Amino acid sequence: MTQVRHVLSLSGGKDSAALAIYMRDRVPNMEYIFSDTRKELKETYEYLERIEDYLGVRVHRLNAELGFDHWLDVYGGMIPSNHRRWCTKMLKLKPFETFIGDDPVLNYVGLRADENRSGYISHKANITPVYPFQEDGLKLADIEEILRSSGVGMPPYTKWGRSRSGCFFCFYQQKIEWVRLKETYPDLYEQAKEYEQVYEGSGNTFTWSERESLADLERPERMQAIKDEHRRRQLAKEARGENLTLEQVFARAERTDEADGDACLICTL
Repeated sequence: MTQVRHVLSLSGGKDSAALAIYMRDRVPNMEYIFSDTRKELKETYEYLERIEDYLGVRVHRLNAELGFDHWLDVYGGMIPSNHRRWCTKMLKLKPFETFIGDDPVLNYVGLRADENRSGYISHKANITPVYPFQEDGLKLADIEEILRSSGVGMPPYTKWGRSRSGCFFCFYQQKIEWVRLKETYPDLYEQAKEYEQVYEGSGNTFTWSERESLADLERPERMQAIKDEHRRRQLAKEARGENLTLEQVFARAERTDEADGDACLICTL
């Protein structure tokens, strides 16, 4: 009988990192993998090295045989979107399933108990997803404590306000994250902007950020408007969570210009 393999998928984000730490002494012979698109931020690679130091083992880097630019050509220049997630399929899922082969596998995924979303579900019958955080009732505060107490900490890119791992031009980024990318890595912003081309088949321009090109988004007045709107939302969120009066909310706004790195959920396998 073929022995069941235990495989944990790392995305370069906080939840999967915390799961690797959480499971290290619970499952012997765990295999740790990372599907590398070759379009990641340098901080993601640094974070993986930090995780490896804690685990004491290497993380397998899985690379698609053909990269992003090849598949962009195959898909007629249509850059990925929420409705065209060919990047996930070709650069992450296929390398993952090739690595697994036909062996029976338990694939450990870092979805928390306080998340209302589904993880990767393979069509291959030999791959069974396992969600330890959901099974054990661990929430965001627990994940943050795991990372803090282990010394691994949060992903480095959260220091400049990015909420997710993945490609630097990920279409799931919020507007404020595009602004922060422009300010932190203007060269990567320019590279992302170059991918926004007119599609000859329809005459439409495919954009990373919904209904707005990066050329329009980077206008100084537009960037400032995005920052102002983000700050307004954060203040409203704080007011709801702490039962502040409106006067207290605006008083706090005058005292600090700190940006909160909170954003949408991290995309994991």
